[in-house]
Amino acid sequence: MPFSGFDILIPALVVLVVLLLFAGIKTVPQGFNYTVERFGRYTKTLTPGLNLIVPFIDRVGAKMNMMEQVLDVPTQEVITRDNAIVAVDGVAFYQVLTAAEAAYQVSGLENAILNLTMTNIRSVMGSMDLDELLSNRDAINEKLLRIVDDAASPWGIKMTRVEIKDINPPANLVESMARQMMAERNKRAQILEAEGLKQAEILEAEGRKEAAFRDAEARERAAEAEARATQVVSEAIAAGDVQAVNYFVAQKYTEALATIGSSNNNKIVLMPFEASSLIGSLGGIGSIARELFNEGGAPQASSKRVSSARPPRTGSSQE
Repeated sequence: MPFSGFDILIPALVVLVVLLLFAGIKTVPQGFNYTVERFGRYTKTLTPGLNLIVPFIDRVGAKMNMMEQVLDVPTQEVITRDNAIVAVDGVAFYQVLTAAEAAYQVSGLENAILNLTMTNIRSVMGSMDLDELLSNRDAINEKLLRIVDDAASPWGIKMTRVEIKDINPPANLVESMARQMMAERNKRAQILEAEGLKQAEILEAEGRKEAAFRDAEARERAAEAEARATQVVSEAIAAGDVQAVNYFVAQKYTEALATIGSSNNNKIVLMPFEASSLIGSLGGIGSIARELFNEGGAPQASSKRVSSARPPRTGSSQE
């Protein structure tokens, strides 16, 4: 059976419709935006999902990644303000906010961001001394981020972070810095040791001062007690109480005998004093003790006899 023109037209129309659907339906994955150009001119931006365009008239221009991206900054040499040469590398993070601006405001987005970051690293770090460079890395990162973000904002991107990874001074400069650090630490150690000795001497002097004050106070108390005792004895003597004198003398005798008795000397000591005086003093002590404890009656003689040594007299026998 021969085919008519209508039978051929229907399948051709179906194929044409299918081709138009495939050409006009665009699927954009998540995290990307597509720009649409009509006869070479930007018209709109396709967002993630299913989108329709005019077949054979509109076409997809640039496929922009809208996720945050990382860009390695290669190592470069930087001359600091004090003429030190250091090798510096870093890393930059950025995110495309406007796909059309990122696609049409700059040619070669990544290359532009890379060169902009490297140039500003040299500018910022070259205006600082080496010591300031090594100790203020956070301040350098903050300043770099602010400068690069302001310069890249017309491109429809946001610089989220600019970090300096490594700062490598020359080997001889590192050795000099190590010697300087060791000298500084030795200086601090000597200062701390001197401060410790100073505090120890101050505390020791304060201790001696306190001890001297305590000794003087003790001597003052002893002198007051001695003066008080002497005053009491003097008042007793003035009142006619002879026993107080006997007590005072006996106390001194007893202290002297205790001192002699505790001596390490093994020799016999002849003491030229009257034994009766000591006995009388001891008797006075006993009388005072009985009066203090309200014991009545006359003092009784001791059962023991105390003998005294008299110096030999010439021409007479010993009694």
